[in-house]
Amino acid sequence: MADPAPPVPDSPPPPPGPKKSRTNLVIIGSAAAVIVAIIGTGLVVVQSRDDGNKPATAASPSALSEDAVTDAAEDSPTPTYDDVTADSFTIELKTTARQCFGSAGCNVTVEPDLAYLGDSANVDPDAVYDITYEIHGDESGPVIETAELSDRTSLNYTPSLISTASSNTKVSVKITDVTVEGG
Repeated sequence: MADPAPPVPDSPPPPPGPKKSRTNLVIIGSAAAVIVAIIGTGLVVVQSRDDGNKPATAASPSALSEDAVTDAAEDSPTPTYDDVTADSFTIELKTTARQCFGSAGCNVTVEPDLAYLGDSANVDPDAVYDITYEIHGDESGPVIETAELSDRTSLNYTPSLISTASSNTKVSVKITDVTVEGG
């Protein structure tokens, strides 16, 4: 004899509940992993700067705490750099082009040739220094230009075109100001 069919329920089964998305959980977990990795890398860098003789080792992410990060930041010495002023440099002009027109004078292209008077290792590598200088000898009067020193040794400037009254005109230059951005 065959088994009788199970009884039919009075109402249909309830629809399944809405699926909960785990996207937010994945995003939060990923963000936490990135933060832990950044803090871990920072600790390795700080430790390697504190003692160049010992190899740097990474702390396990579970061992990181806010106190450890704060202690590491407080323990690392803040480097000190020279106070860079107009007197910190010597400047000369390098003539890169000259076109003379007899008694009408000359068009002269000049570029600054700067030298830092101290040890460049004592210049803040993260700062950008705007070095303002004044060129004398142009028939219209002084020409004011600015050069930008960054990364201790990278000097950016625009060559200056001046017009002199004659080929005998002396062209001179003087640093008038140094301002610091960043650092």
